[in-house]
Amino acid sequence: MITATTPKGERRRQALVAAAAELLLEGGFDAVRHRSVATRADLPLASTTYYFASLEDLIARAVEFSGAAELDAMRKRVGEVSHRRRGAEATVELVLDLLIGDRNDAHARGQLIARYERSVASARHPELREVQLRLRAQLEDLLADVLRRSDRSVRIEHLRRLVAVVDGAVVAALTENDPDPRRAARAALLDVIDIVASPLRPAEPEQRNGSRAQAPEMRQLD
Repeated sequence: MITATTPKGERRRQALVAAAAELLLEGGFDAVRHRSVATRADLPLASTTYYFASLEDLIARAVEFSGAAELDAMRKRVGEVSHRRRGAEATVELVLDLLIGDRNDAHARGQLIARYERSVASARHPELREVQLRLRAQLEDLLADVLRRSDRSVRIEHLRRLVAVVDGAVVAALTENDPDPRRAARAALLDVIDIVASPLRPAEPEQRNGSRAQAPEMRQLD
């Protein structure tokens, strides 16, 4: 008997999660149905109910799968960022690279829309809330790393304000006839970046050199 704990069962389970993640990206939550997921994964219809307790359970796993893939790409980008003092414009561009991506990249735009759909959906679906909290914590750590690599201060309440500014600008831009979320977010973030992530003074080497030591403290403040 094939179960979710056997190698073949685990492959099928992962195939269903990946299929659901693709459908989420392409058509949002309405696109994820038992039949559409099974068809995309090329598995029998009963597979979705066999390997997952409910459709909501499958969607939660798909959201985590998508979020983890996005975070992996972000980590790679952060790893390429050199440690040097940056001005407001350069810092804002790095933050937007993580939170928004290239405005001309259709895939990045789809990921951006899907990310906001996930955030809104988590307010109605308890299954998604814990997933979103875990993903958000990892995203905050990556943003904190970028700011430290730019010789800027990091405080959890200010970091969340930064994210809120970007979120507000993006959501507003997406409703326009010719949306350009990155341009809108850049303008909004330039107004506050030196407030929410102020440049470190030369007399603050412990903050500049202690990026790894400060990360646990940030999480404790959560």
